Amino acid sequence: MKALIVDDERLGRAELRRLLEPHPEVEIVGEARDADEALALIEQLQPDLLFLDIQMPGRTGFELLEQLDRVPLVVFTTAYDDYALKAFEVNALDYLLKPVSPERLEAALARAALRKARPAMDAGQRIFVKDGERCWFVTLSDVVLLESEGNYARLYFGGNRPLVLRSLNYLEERLDPAIFFRASRKHLLNLRFIDAIDPWANGGFLVRLKGGFEVEMSRRQAQKFKELMSL
Repeated sequence: MKALIVDDERLGRAELRRLLEPHPEVEIVGEARDADEALALIEQLQPDLLFLDIQMPGRTGFELLEQLDRVPLVVFTTAYDDYALKAFEVNALDYLLKPVSPERLEAALARAALRKARPAMDAGQRIFVKDGERCWFVTLSDVVLLESEGNYARLYFGGNRPLVLRSLNYLEERLDPAIFFRASRKHLLNLRFIDAIDPWANGGFLVRLKGGFEVEMSRRQAQKFKELMSL
């Protein structure tokens, strides 16, 4: 599992490296001192896991996550307990208070391994969806689009738009990446429903889906899309 350490304090980064030494399953691929450095390294290195401080010069750890199209697994490491609730609102894997104890770190790594090991759901699998009084059994391959609404995700299929209590990051980890593509921070789209692709602002794409949906694909994701589709 590739990990990136983001912390403005050199001693904090060194201590976390020391604590991770007994865990050979974790490969530390880099360190960042602030959100700007982290953003560049995340795009370059594609880590599976972020050890992320919250209070840093410039942007906070939360503001960094808002800039990412695809968010890795996140373990917050901080000296403050004030942000625990907000951390789990952004679907963080764990929240470790400094000084980090080896036992708490081990528990966080076990949780990360479990999350990463969950197999992707088959596109032909039928899932049960309930929104208020309405219920559906929907085949995953029939879902055109998934849209983030905070800790919820809205599913678009067959003229229906139910809201489910799962974050888009959670669903992305379980959906087949050969079928569902992360177009932006807010959208996962079904590649099978793409009708047309047009150039868009800042090097991105405007993706038109069957059913009349339009999704703006960010520049970073547009580049990954071209690589995926060999364009």
